[in-house]
Amino acid sequence: MNTLNKLCLKMMDYFQGDPKRIQHFIKVHEFARVICENEKIEKNKQFIVETLAYIHDIGIKQAEAKYNSSNGKLQEEEGPEEARKVLIELGYNECDIERVCYVISKHHTYQAIDDIDFQILVEADFLANFYEDNMTMEEIYHFYDTYFKTETGMHICEKTFAME
Repeated sequence: MNTLNKLCLKMMDYFQGDPKRIQHFIKVHEFARVICENEKIEKNKQFIVETLAYIHDIGIKQAEAKYNSSNGKLQEEEGPEEARKVLIELGYNECDIERVCYVISKHHTYQAIDDIDFQILVEADFLANFYEDNMTMEEIYHFYDTYFKTETGMHICEKTFAME
């Protein structure tokens, strides 16, 4: 079994009994994978993006346990330490762990987007959240206009939400 499949199953174990969280990271992963492949992202960068898609919300569980909140800033604070444990267990190299933990620590701080891996995660997460959070078209247009940069992410958003 490849590392990404192991991570997917590990995250299902982590969020056992929470189908909303599991369904979310599965959707984010698929959006991220499609964006990466269509944008012809370099292989290791795609590996990082797909890793992020599965593990980006790992901080939610600790944030809810400690603060009774899934607030984005709390996720950013709680996520890296939890992610590091999982990634070490799965044999990720230190460089990849550092990058994944950095992006997790900023994944709701959109002005911190510094590379294509972070960009694609944000777009994939928005694509899942637009529907899951029942956002209005006005909200979708705002986030689309402000944060979407990849042609594929924009295309998916435009077609999914019949944007004119």
